[in-house]
Amino acid sequence: MKYILFLFFSIAVNASAQDIDVLLIGVSHDYSKYPKQDFSGLHNKIRKFKPDAFFGEFLSREDERLVMDYWCKQPNINRLKMLRSNHTIKDELLPHTIDSLKKLSLLKPNDYRLKTDLAHAYYLDQDVANGHYQFWQVYDFLQQKQDAALENYVGKLLSPQLDTTGRSMRRLKTSEYAFIAFPMMREFGIQELLSMDCQDYDLNWQASWVAFDTAFTLFRKSLTASAEADLKSALDSMNKGFDKYKNIETSSNTMTEWLNTDEAAAISASGDFYLPVMYKTNGFPKEEMLSKIHWWLMRNEGMCHNVVNRARMTGAKKVVVIAGANHRKYMQDIFRKMPNVRVRNINEVD
Repeated sequence: MKYILFLFFSIAVNASAQDIDVLLIGVSHDYSKYPKQDFSGLHNKIRKFKPDAFFGEFLSREDERLVMDYWCKQPNINRLKMLRSNHTIKDELLPHTIDSLKKLSLLKPNDYRLKTDLAHAYYLDQDVANGHYQFWQVYDFLQQKQDAALENYVGKLLSPQLDTTGRSMRRLKTSEYAFIAFPMMREFGIQELLSMDCQDYDLNWQASWVAFDTAFTLFRKSLTASAEADLKSALDSMNKGFDKYKNIETSSNTMTEWLNTDEAAAISASGDFYLPVMYKTNGFPKEEMLSKIHWWLMRNEGMCHNVVNRARMTGAKKVVVIAGANHRKYMQDIFRKMPNVRVRNINEVD
């Protein structure tokens, strides 16, 4: 009995100490606003990394059920209602249905009706990440080959033309998943996208943002002439950064690589959190700004812990993490402090 207990303890210790290698990619959520992008460099680095899992900025099906409200909750509810009206599946039957469709799809990888059915079942199960993965494969196929019957079937079952808000099927088509994550997952034969987003603090984040904006408006009205000049100088510095950002957006065909630089991270951070030098100005709503920063850090910490915990649960050791560019620097700093985790962003690998 003591040996069995020791064995269980050893397994638990080894699991908790499992090394995880993270390839972190800060991305744009919409590549349609840029010149035609060259993703070949990113794809080649991912190939050399040889991941066994991908994580995306979605809530898991469990968290989607638990989080009562956040910025994308209502669009997801709307999609759910729409898809249930198209064709419903009882909740208790969804796990079996998804399992059966996954097995059939593996047997018939070129059956895009099966992938449509699987996307529908995932969406009903509130697993948006994998609903999107299956839908993208069908969409990608239809971009390359005309199939009116399949297109009609997709329209009736998924109604993608009506899913236009939040993390929608429409948004998916020009997203980081369409150009980076999903093509590489398919190439590696990875069947599911793991979710790592954390929205436990979204209402706190929104409230802190409103509180800061209100206080900052009052602060600007009460500025002395000298303080106004100092503030203008700081805002001018921020605007120069934004101008450079916009110039690169309109000219670069490797935007993702630039988004993973510290320069891009600093410019993006200033859009949300201004410049630290401004916090010293008399009357600046520093406490409200620190509250914003706190809730942002809490979300990023939650995302990093989701990656590590879920990677260990699934046995994944080399994981690609796709997150909005504004998260990249924060997540990278958090990962670096976590035991038994190695993290590099896409620019730090050959």
